[in-house]
Amino acid sequence: MLNKFSVYLLGSLSLFFLGVSSFLVGSFFLVWDYVIFMDWEILSMNGCSITMTFLFDWISLVFVGCVFVISSMVIYYSESYMGSDVDRVRFYFLVFLFVMSMMMMIVSPNLMSILIGWDGLGLVSYCLVIYFQNYKSYSAGMLTILTNRVGDVAILLSIAWMLNFGSWHYIFYMGMWDYWEFYLISLIVLAGFTSSAQIPFSSWLPAAMAAPTPVSSLVHSSTLVTAGVYLLIRFSEMLSNFNCSFILALSMMTMFMAGLGANLEFDLSSIIALSTLSQLGLMMSILFLGYPILSFLHLLTHAFFKALLFLCAGVMIHCMNDSQDIRYMGAMTSYLPFTCTCFCISNMSLCGLPFMSGFYSKDLILEAMTGSGYNFFVFLIFFVSIGLTVSYTFRVIYYVMFYNVNMHVCHGYGEDSIMMKSMIVLALLAISGGSMLSWLIFSVPELFVLPLHLKLMPLVFIFLGGWLGYEFSSVNLGEFPLSLRFYFISFFSGSMWFMPYFSTFMLYGKSFYLSKMYYEVMDGGWGEYVVSSSPLLFTSSLSKLMNYYQFNNVKIYMMVFVLIFIFSLI
Repeated sequence: MLNKFSVYLLGSLSLFFLGVSSFLVGSFFLVWDYVIFMDWEILSMNGCSITMTFLFDWISLVFVGCVFVISSMVIYYSESYMGSDVDRVRFYFLVFLFVMSMMMMIVSPNLMSILIGWDGLGLVSYCLVIYFQNYKSYSAGMLTILTNRVGDVAILLSIAWMLNFGSWHYIFYMGMWDYWEFYLISLIVLAGFTSSAQIPFSSWLPAAMAAPTPVSSLVHSSTLVTAGVYLLIRFSEMLSNFNCSFILALSMMTMFMAGLGANLEFDLSSIIALSTLSQLGLMMSILFLGYPILSFLHLLTHAFFKALLFLCAGVMIHCMNDSQDIRYMGAMTSYLPFTCTCFCISNMSLCGLPFMSGFYSKDLILEAMTGSGYNFFVFLIFFVSIGLTVSYTFRVIYYVMFYNVNMHVCHGYGEDSIMMKSMIVLALLAISGGSMLSWLIFSVPELFVLPLHLKLMPLVFIFLGGWLGYEFSSVNLGEFPLSLRFYFISFFSGSMWFMPYFSTFMLYGKSFYLSKMYYEVMDGGWGEYVVSSSPLLFTSSLSKLMNYYQFNNVKIYMMVFVLIFIFSLI
């Protein structure tokens, strides 16, 4: 008989070897500039053929490789994390389906098959967000799936729009520009914004943290939220003919808003979720500035260190009896040394500390933005957002590791060997993944000629942000008195600029009143009296007749059949 955990181990090993193979093949395709466009004919009948098309180039293969490697580590981690869960096998198959939906979306050059993967991501993410069945999870799941429905509708409209142009393969339209492509690219940007949670669709991303931590690790690193960025990277040649100033402003506002909100947050999961939102804003912004390959590089490096960050946070929350408040943590280095080491590695990589994984993409992004010729506002928001990223990162490190010992006596600290093994691979990728990918993608070095003060500006903001984060933590500026003194500012910034309210009860509050009024007038009013409680026994007779039919339908069918047969003979 199979061990109860063997399904996790088997799935993890399979995905790991598939991921490494895919990454190596993608590297080969990149070096030799090789692309495979494959048509698989599923059915051919009367001259009409149903085909499935796959596009294997270096972008799709490298991304699939990274998704598979991260997923294998997350599934292996789940073996221990979900060990006591009754439905752990169902959880495994849901995660596997989630990863396969992402792969389907990545290798499709066709909007129809992209929609299959996109819908798969949306539906399976709903099942995973409501996995722990309580009221909060149901609300978060509904917000997640309804926001992502907007993106699905946008892709459906794009499919309808492309019906006039001969093919649903978007790659046929990349090298051209016509007036109709404005509408197509607007719909694709809308779909990308909903999936990647840009303003005004940002509120679902922190809500989706109701899912189990391994799922959050997958969602925030390499699957659901990166689908929108990946889709826009694929359509980037069309975007180059398009004035992106407005959507660039929205992406930058997302980046700034998330960084500011994370500095005022005390929930560990919410801080990491807002950190993801900030990095997604950075990817989108540099994409709209006209550097899709830089955006893709940051997408991959971010996937490595963000998955590790979530796994470390999962261990900490697990040991704290599911408490997520960083004010109750402190001095964890004494109890969880390996987890804290990995936590620091992923955080340093997130900050863009020199020669960590995130540095190779972030530094290039900032230099490209500096040399892009945009205005001072873009320049300022980019650098302030980088400073805010380092600020909230150092704040979290200070509270979790160096703050006073604030934990309760009932907490049982212990590191699991299975969790540690899964974190080792991701820690190595968070250290060396950025350099490896940047040497592979930019085999000829990208040269940005800038003055010395602009060249040093990213490093200056990194160290300034770290110092500010430490100062804000050590003098308790984020604590009770100052928050009360500037209550509106702290509340406004800490609640994502009131976006969760706009997405929820401010949107449907009035319709609830309307439906209540209709219910009182119709169902609970004269309709109830006239139809259900009528002095005439019409409805009760009808319901008895329906019941008789429902419970005797086979008899009635046979009787009718015999009668028709007799009448036909006559």
